[in-house]
Amino acid sequence: MTTAQRPMMATVTATRSLTERMVRITLAGEELHSFAHVGPDQLVRLFLPTGPGAPPLPATSDWWPELCAMPEATRPVLRNYTVRRHDPVRRELDIDFVLHGHGLESGPGSTWAAGAAPGDRIGVLSDGADYAPPADTTWQLLVGDEAAVPAIAAILEQLTCPAVVLIEVADALDELPLAIPPGTSVSWLHRRDAVRGEPAVAAVRALELPEGVPYVWVAGESALATGVRRHLVKDRGLAKERIYFCGYWRAG
Repeated sequence: MTTAQRPMMATVTATRSLTERMVRITLAGEELHSFAHVGPDQLVRLFLPTGPGAPPLPATSDWWPELCAMPEATRPVLRNYTVRRHDPVRRELDIDFVLHGHGLESGPGSTWAAGAAPGDRIGVLSDGADYAPPADTTWQLLVGDEAAVPAIAAILEQLTCPAVVLIEVADALDELPLAIPPGTSVSWLHRRDAVRGEPAVAAVRALELPEGVPYVWVAGESALATGVRRHLVKDRGLAKERIYFCGYWRAG
């Protein structure tokens, strides 16, 4: 259990395109010395500015009432993201953003990331982690979409047993190099014109599950996460407590 923290100010120090639709932004700052990083799927709340300059931040760990009391015109916009890398010595965070362009799926996080430059400032707040395979786990199933790639990449770097990994993305341009440990398979599922989540759910339905004791981690668009979990519980008989699922975002 981590001690309640207050939002911290961080500064963009670097940006790097990973694909045509994903950018990595490095944040740094003295206040990050107390950032609580507790797992590979570490979530962070970002306090995004609504105008030029740094966003105003709540001053205490009881931050929600303070945030709600701020004038709407200047109140930061909150969005949750996954930390790809945490360097406590350099007091840095790497966060990977999916760029949704200007369509219906674009949101404040994507819009901010598309224009972010060194010197820009945002607020960050550690929001815990959920990846927690029980000690008796003998194999894992990791399923996600573009938004889940940072967490899946970090999980792969500390796997302790074989895993099957299914990642749904728009097309081959969204594929990233991953550290794949022995005994683990990674399949990139190209969505193209299909409905979001359908390729991932179909791939899980077609999967021959390994023998042994499973742990499932699934995250991404809400329909993907709920669809995979529903199939595994209702059709495959997996116990709910062996499955972690999270709708990182909702299409439309």
